[in-house]
Amino acid sequence: MAAPAITKVSTTVAGLPALQGQSLGPSPWFRVTQADVNAYADVSRDRNPIHLDPTVAARSPFGRTVAHGYLTLSLIVPLMAEVLEVTDMTTGMNYGLDRLRFPAPVPVGGHIRLRGEIVDTTPLEAGQQISVAVTIEVEGSAKPACVAKMLLRYYR
Repeated sequence: MAAPAITKVSTTVAGLPALQGQSLGPSPWFRVTQADVNAYADVSRDRNPIHLDPTVAARSPFGRTVAHGYLTLSLIVPLMAEVLEVTDMTTGMNYGLDRLRFPAPVPVGGHIRLRGEIVDTTPLEAGQQISVAVTIEVEGSAKPACVAKMLLRYYR
């Protein structure tokens, strides 16, 4: 897999409104390993065999072990950091999701990456809130693993 040139958008909190409509990514590809899935299962206590047991998972519609949907969702944070940097923030936080779907599984050993678009910005007393339409792509899959409209808050 050839590594595309990654362009990280860098801005300040005050500069976020000017980025409305800005595309983000793609991020670098990230390989989801069985060790990642096992660690997530331990922390979340979600031990569904389709994530952990290759024999059971082989008989599932997926044919192999797959990552938890919420593990995939949690990877948005480090993948987003690869494509967007707010240089003068003192605090950044996830504020929530307006919509979340998991159209396709992430096979263990598969690669994912993030693409996004800054859809909206809203001023806050000491910062900005942005709404980002995020897609987590799975290498070789026509369908994405995750689509979400996430809300992020950045404070100065």
